[in-house]
Amino acid sequence: MQDWRWMTAADLGRAIGARDIDPVALTDVYLDAIDAHEHRDRIYARVTHGRAKAEAAAASERAKSGMRRGPLDGVPVSWKDLFDTAGVATEAGTALMAGRVPEQDAYVLETATAAGLVCLGKTHMSEIAFSGLGLNPITATPPCVNDPDAVPGGSSSGAGASVAFGLAAAGIGSDTGGSVRIPSAWNDLVGLKTTHGRLSLEGVVPLCLTFDTVGPLCRSVEDATLLLSVLESAKPVDLTGTSLEGARLMVLDTIVSDGVRDAPRAAFQSAVERLQAAGAIIAHRDFSPLVDAFDVAGHLYAADSYGWWRDLVEAHPEKMFPQILERVRGGKTVSGPDYCAGWNRLHDIRKQYEAETAQFDAVIMPTAPILPPHAQRLLDEDDYYKTENLLALRNTRVANLLGLCSMTLPTGVPSCGIMLNGQAGAEAALLRLSAAAERALR
Repeated sequence: MQDWRWMTAADLGRAIGARDIDPVALTDVYLDAIDAHEHRDRIYARVTHGRAKAEAAAASERAKSGMRRGPLDGVPVSWKDLFDTAGVATEAGTALMAGRVPEQDAYVLETATAAGLVCLGKTHMSEIAFSGLGLNPITATPPCVNDPDAVPGGSSSGAGASVAFGLAAAGIGSDTGGSVRIPSAWNDLVGLKTTHGRLSLEGVVPLCLTFDTVGPLCRSVEDATLLLSVLESAKPVDLTGTSLEGARLMVLDTIVSDGVRDAPRAAFQSAVERLQAAGAIIAHRDFSPLVDAFDVAGHLYAADSYGWWRDLVEAHPEKMFPQILERVRGGKTVSGPDYCAGWNRLHDIRKQYEAETAQFDAVIMPTAPILPPHAQRLLDEDDYYKTENLLALRNTRVANLLGLCSMTLPTGVPSCGIMLNGQAGAEAALLRLSAAAERALR
């Protein structure tokens, strides 16, 4: 039974359908593993034993009667602690929301439950989701699977750790600047950032409503495909017959290649060589307008986040981790005209990017230019925290700024991912390409 914890969500679903695994027994394995795990309280903010057992029992009955609701019916997953859960606290990793108990589920959680997914509980996260490191001295900092003294990546830190440590078949997180993809990369998982607006944000505690997206952290591209179909209640993308033969991949050389450290750089180069050996056509290109996009990004993120969090933050600023407080307060001084001008410029850049990359099937880069930093050093050294936090999210933020869908895949080197960016709304094409890339990388 312990082997179940390391199976993909898709394989678990198939085993449930074949009556080889009972959802009740499967859920008990996960719940027992969570409760016995040394890092339980660093990964899970709350474990929903009663809900999980009830949902598993219902899934078991459906499986017995041949009435399964889909390929993941009965599969247990975790949820980042910014998705509202009816009757269970949802606190977004901050003391500002301590004791907040929603009356109903977030729309995507409600949709996933209707499809038969089992909710194991709520996972820890960076405070208010405003960091790519996963460090949270206010609630908890989950460990990285490759280094217990390092941060796991954020802001979906517990979501990534829950899967990497075998305490969930998949995790559902959010991505505003890289918050699905960084913990996925640093914990050797697959992570999908969806196009902004594709999945509902109703009942999701926001960071920046103009950039927030929902996405899965999981073990395979097939898992990501099935989870996307569950979250949007749609037919899964067909992954059969995928190939890299003739696929046109653009290596972006502007900004994202600067200062990449040795291990991520070598891992990326090795991955590119394997993709090329599998038939992909690789070309290097610059995109100079990206510099302007990064110049306006700070204003846009800060103003958006401060606009939503201002009243809570200013009522009790002493309750916040100072690094996060400083970041969110950066929105105080952004003027309305500067904010609007920034968005106007960004919309123009998005149009230029779409035109200049239209000939390529994906744009690729290292998911993160750094390895997971040491948690205690981040707490001890303010300048180190700022430097590493900005670097952690630098490459992933390209897709958020340009409004793209994006996928990170493991390269085979611990905590080093390769990222494939597709065009806005082109998840189907990106998933098919990623499935072929996944085979080449393995």
